[in-house]
Amino acid sequence: MPSLEDLAAVTGRLDQLTTELHSELTQGSIDFRKMVGLADDIGRHSDRLAAAFNTMAEALETSLEAATSDGDEDAADGE
Repeated sequence: MPSLEDLAAVTGRLDQLTTELHSELTQGSIDFRKMVGLADDIGRHSDRLAAAFNTMAEALETSLEAATSDGDEDAADGE
C-alpha cells in the first residue's frame, strides 16, 4: 500500500501537469498532440491516486469492522 508521502508526490506531479496543460492552453502554441499527452498523463496519475485512496479506505474499513467485531465478542463474553 502506498504511503501518504507517495501520494503527496503523485499530487505534486498532478499539479505540475495541470499547470503545464493550463500554460499550453493559455500561453502556448496550442500543440494539440502535447495537450493530449498531458491530459493522458493527468488521467493516469488521477486513476493511480484514486486507486490508492480506495485501497486505504478499504483497509481502514476492514480494520474498523474487525475491531467492532472483536468488541462485540468481548461484550458477549462478559455477559
